[in-house]
Amino acid sequence: MPTMLKIAVQKSGRLQEDSLEMLRECGVRVDTGRDQLKVSASGFPMELFFLRNSDIPQYVHDGVADVAILGQNTVIEKEKDLDEVLPLGFAKCRLSIAVPKGTVYPGVDWLNGKRIATSYPNTLQTFLTKNNIQAEIHEIAGSVEIAPNIGLADAICDLVSSGNTLFMNGLEEKEVLLKSEAAIFVSRRISPEARALLDKLIFRFKSVLAARNNKYLLMNAPNEALPEIINILPGMKSPTVVPLAAPGWSSVHTVISEDRFWEIIDQLKEVGAQGILIIPIQKMIL
Repeated sequence: MPTMLKIAVQKSGRLQEDSLEMLRECGVRVDTGRDQLKVSASGFPMELFFLRNSDIPQYVHDGVADVAILGQNTVIEKEKDLDEVLPLGFAKCRLSIAVPKGTVYPGVDWLNGKRIATSYPNTLQTFLTKNNIQAEIHEIAGSVEIAPNIGLADAICDLVSSGNTLFMNGLEEKEVLLKSEAAIFVSRRISPEARALLDKLIFRFKSVLAARNNKYLLMNAPNEALPEIINILPGMKSPTVVPLAAPGWSSVHTVISEDRFWEIIDQLKEVGAQGILIIPIQKMIL
């Protein structure tokens, strides 16, 4: 029987949606209908397990699943020996301590003797121990942000993305314990055959991530400005320059990273580039 790569993903929620979208961009199609907990994919020899987020580290640790797409925060909290092989750039958040607005908070020592509500007791305890803080941890499965308002806790330790939930509940972020994003984690019990499949999948993931983080850039430029333009462009190796039918002009093609996009465009306009086009990249093989 051919080897199938067994991959665990979140049973429901935004992390599941983003994980399946990433797989779809890698050419892997998954039928998630009828509340199935285990499905076979098409386009790649793979089985998917749809599991509770907090249960996934144990399944991967035990080798029931070979791989997981999971938030780094969950793996840290569950304290399982999993190997991270690739951060994925989505589901970004941070685990933070927040206190009621208006609280005079001179620093981390304020937490001494306080009650802190959290769904991440292990990570919080590590932080408190590191800072020599004695505090009372109240473990709550959900709706942590309400704890100070009902008198259960003096502070909370919870995931923060936009900060809107804290604002709506009258809380202010004071300490960041860790920053997290979705990543691919692999079991140390993975078989050589499954590892070979994982390497092929990782290649696809890297191609998709490179495409997401870069844009294809085309422009027309006067030939006398080409040295300056080429000096501005970061290019994968060097930009492609193609003569145009109009004398004295060329078309310049290259790839630029998303985070430097506007900075580079402004510089190109200043040296005479015209007709600048930006095209999304579907896949990028490096």
